[in-house]
Amino acid sequence: MTHTAASQSEQEALNAKLEQANRHLLQSEKLAAIGQLAAGVAHEINNPVGYVYSNLQSLDSYLADLFRLTDAVDSAESLEDLRLIKKNIDYDYLRSDLKDLVAESREGIERVKIIVSAMKDFSHIEEEEYKQADLHRGIETTLNMVNNELKYKAEVIRDFGELPEVECIISQINQVMMNLLMNAVHAIEEQGKITVRTRHSGDRVVIEVEDNGKGIAQEHLNRIFEPFFTTKPIGEGTGLGLSLSFNIIEKHSGRIDALSTPGQGTCFRITLPVSQPEQIDHG
Repeated sequence: MTHTAASQSEQEALNAKLEQANRHLLQSEKLAAIGQLAAGVAHEINNPVGYVYSNLQSLDSYLADLFRLTDAVDSAESLEDLRLIKKNIDYDYLRSDLKDLVAESREGIERVKIIVSAMKDFSHIEEEEYKQADLHRGIETTLNMVNNELKYKAEVIRDFGELPEVECIISQINQVMMNLLMNAVHAIEEQGKITVRTRHSGDRVVIEVEDNGKGIAQEHLNRIFEPFFTTKPIGEGTGLGLSLSFNIIEKHSGRIDALSTPGQGTCFRITLPVSQPEQIDHG
């Protein structure tokens, strides 16, 4: 083997190791992020489950009253006796409340289904294949995952355009969205707005996540995509979120830019090709 061939072989082996290390880093950062969200997701599930459980207790009591009425059909001596039982159990209120109770319980279970579905969509860590995907569905999945973090601090405004399906690894784009949404909510000190905007422009799509938070100082703006760079206090961030987001978007032949005005807010803009260039090795 010539020296050049040996060097090339070593370089390829090194590149393969770096790619594997980057993949492991991506997975561990994603797991860490999901770990951070777990308490919020548990709260999101616990809330509807709590009122469904409470509604079932009411339903148990209502059914006991209704069975009193239906059982009396066989034993009541007159129609008047039945009317008296019907009045005693406040049948009209019971009937109206039962409808509300079932509707509210169904809504609660639907909410749990949405959260569980979002978790399943979000957690395809091993997914490495580029596929046609609905970016709006991915954004909604991610918003459902981080809802508990957002709802007390920010109103989320969806300004969605018409988008074609995009060739991407959707779980990785979801991860980028989660990082941007979490950064946006951390930039808002009390109450604010986060706008998620999408547009289709020729062979590209654009996603923007804009907040009206405290903004990023100019001297930090050039460094935000560096690995381990963070302006958060020690223990509150790995400094890898934006760096990994940058790598994911770059790997998708796209770009990510940040525009910020201190005191007014920040806008992160992701530009992605609708179809991946064929000559790129997706590794």
